[in-house]
Amino acid sequence: MAVRHRLIERPVADVWAVLADGSRYGDWVVGTSDSRPEDGAWPEVGSSITYTIRLGRWAVSGSTVVRRCEKPGVLELEADSGVLGTARIAVDIRPWGENALVIIDEHPLRGPGGLLHNTAVDTLIQLRHRTMLARLADVVEHSPQPRAAV
Repeated sequence: MAVRHRLIERPVADVWAVLADGSRYGDWVVGTSDSRPEDGAWPEVGSSITYTIRLGRWAVSGSTVVRRCEKPGVLELEADSGVLGTARIAVDIRPWGENALVIIDEHPLRGPGGLLHNTAVDTLIQLRHRTMLARLADVVEHSPQPRAAV
């Protein structure tokens, strides 16, 4: 199982605001671009987004469906990458002082990825998570902070 965490130096609500914007997944999810809402109101359970997965000149469409949502701390997704199969991705956002501790747990679920799942695949997922969490931290930490109520 590939689990990785990162401390993001912003409150939980700021991290959630980025996760709750389905059009921003291309900003931080490694390998995806052009994310857009497909069905429902993201991130409600059953809602989905579509995106393009690019590896060099190769591109394929993918989609992600929300399977569990407990605002503002838990978001569980099922990502469908076509011929590669599906993966379960759980994002847990915990308060850590004034900041947010983000934990991502991902593993192949269905299709070839699930059948061929091994420690080598987990290693690749870990490398992807390191970059993905760094990108998420960058997006969150460099987004304008909401104004304090007067």
